[in-house]
Amino acid sequence: QVQLVESGGGLVQAGGSLRLSCAASGSIFSFNGMAWYRQAPGKQRELVAFITRGGSTNYADSVKGRFTISRDNAKNTVYLQMNSLKPEDTAVYYCKGVGITTRWDSWGQGTQVTVSS
Repeated sequence: QVQLVESGGGLVQAGGSLRLSCAASGSIFSFNGMAWYRQAPGKQRELVAFITRGGSTNYADSVKGRFTISRDNAKNTVYLQMNSLKPEDTAVYYCKGVGITTRWDSWGQGTQVTVSS
């Protein structure tokens, strides 16, 4: 199964930017799509952004216009560019490969993003 590893998290001031990376051990096209989720303390994990195999994207309303999901097919890497960050964006961010069925889903181990005031 394709393994996913996130990187790029850290501490940033409100209004700043971070770029998260999700590197896959195999082709990202083994999945139907790729997604970024996040989970803040005491809250449920939520979908942040999604990109289909064909390149279509969608976003949670809370991040629309600020975050951008993209990919580098040659590098088998998916990115989440996060601009105009807010303290409410503080969470552990997870990369997910969405399989044809949930049996073939793959999750990264997460990367911490902390946005300070």
